[in-house]
Amino acid sequence: MNKLKIPHHALVFVGDGRKALFLRNEGDEKFPNLKTEEVFEDENPPSHEQGTDRPGHIGKGSQGRRSAVEPTDWHDIEEHHFVRKVAAAMEQAVRAGKVKALVVVAPPRTLADLRDALHADVKACVIAEIHKDLTKHPVWDIEKHLTAEA
Repeated sequence: MNKLKIPHHALVFVGDGRKALFLRNEGDEKFPNLKTEEVFEDENPPSHEQGTDRPGHIGKGSQGRRSAVEPTDWHDIEEHHFVRKVAAAMEQAVRAGKVKALVVVAPPRTLADLRDALHADVKACVIAEIHKDLTKHPVWDIEKHLTAEA
């Protein structure tokens, strides 16, 4: 079992569809020391507070029945939008030369959204992806989880 080695000055992204932490490793590979560099938080109220329209209906079919259309999940749409916004911030950091190595920590769905949204230059910097939701953890606990990873 190999421990995750986070290089000195690597950027660690910890996020989900509502919150994103950018942490910088001020330590070294053996003894990481993560420091918060930037925090993004999204205001994303529940869908019923974001949309007021009732679900649509499809006209009468061959059996003379009407069908309801699935209501729009505004909350879900905003989470996808937030991930794209965070991916753009990562791209800016890479282009500015502030990121040489990147560790991405996110729940599987957010990780999938990120993979779709990340530019090739950013993907080239990713040294590890970890499928966990650690956004509600304090930085010292995130550090502990990452150094225990295989």
